[in-house]
Amino acid sequence: MDLRQDAHELSGDLVALRRALHQVPELGLDLPRTQETVLGALDGLPLEISTGTGLSSVTAVLRGTRDGGGGPVVLLRGDMDALPVTEDTGAEFSSRHEGRMHACGHDLHTAGLVGAARLLSTHRDRLAGDVVFMFQPGEEGHDGAGRMIAEGVLEAAGRPVAEAYGLHVVSAMIPRGTFVSRPGPLMAASDGLFVRVLGAGGHGSRPHAALDPVPAACEMVTALQTMVTRRFSVFDPVVVTVGTFHAGTQRNIIPPEARFEATIRSFSRQARERVAELAVPLCRDIAAAHGLEVEVRYEAEYPVTVNDPAGHEFVAETVREVFGEERFAVAPDPVTGSEDFSRVLDRVPGAFVFLGATFADDPDSAPYNHSPQASFDDSVLADGAALLAELAARRLQGVPA
Repeated sequence: MDLRQDAHELSGDLVALRRALHQVPELGLDLPRTQETVLGALDGLPLEISTGTGLSSVTAVLRGTRDGGGGPVVLLRGDMDALPVTEDTGAEFSSRHEGRMHACGHDLHTAGLVGAARLLSTHRDRLAGDVVFMFQPGEEGHDGAGRMIAEGVLEAAGRPVAEAYGLHVVSAMIPRGTFVSRPGPLMAASDGLFVRVLGAGGHGSRPHAALDPVPAACEMVTALQTMVTRRFSVFDPVVVTVGTFHAGTQRNIIPPEARFEATIRSFSRQARERVAELAVPLCRDIAAAHGLEVEVRYEAEYPVTVNDPAGHEFVAETVREVFGEERFAVAPDPVTGSEDFSRVLDRVPGAFVFLGATFADDPDSAPYNHSPQASFDDSVLADGAALLAELAARRLQGVPA
């Protein structure tokens, strides 16, 4: 089967679907219009379709019929949610809703997964196993993957998923049409640190008569940075970034409390566990040294996105054979962003791959994902759909990695 050629014949339909999705972005776990659009795009295909109970997910199972079916199950994933960003691209199909934008390319992921479903549905007689198409809401901070796993997506075919693959477009950094991945850690774990320092307010001219929480909170921020450089190896890095800091209402008033929140990124299970063990008592001890109370909450969010080495090599070989040697590159380092597809790869071997979708000749000059100016060239849609379909087809035809 020539899935790449078939995909390019679908290109016009996939671009139209992507642009329709782009105009009506939805946030979080509740995506009723997006779900309805996906169900319409899948209508008529030989799929067993179910929808989520606690979120607007769509799970579609394609039963392969070669050799009677019953072989391995491969999962392909596409996320569907948008971001709370007001679009500033000038595209004729821009978001119709202020404060909502597909600034991370999930509209391309959704359309590409629909394309993979259409491609594989026409060749189900060549598949000796089943394919699960995972249309996921809530990737942007809502753990949609975890929720779909809890609702049974990994057992949707009646047998456990054996391998899983996902794709993410990027609007900068990677040349258009280039696939990029790496074995082992690909994207960071993401956790949250939430701190509320409790003091006693007073007049700014009389700090000795109050319990000022601001200096203690500031000390915590700097101590967290020192912790990273002194308690962790530079070869297994940790990133701590304080993104919010709130205290006070006026410069001559000592506030009764100060609050800050930090995102914490790590690239190994060991470093992730250790930063959780160290950060909380560090903040508590600093508060105690200042005679203050503190509330500290450490929330584990997403684990490290880890590509199975064999899965990565399978993706690399497939890209090189189908699209050419020059279309695949190995990333030298992991990406410090995080991804809830890590939930799937934490349970099932497989791989995640990036696809350059920039318009710019110099990818480093283009606005990156999550920017209100982020633009994605939907000419890459057909190749993205073709790669997902190829990965499933080759696994279910018994083509060795």
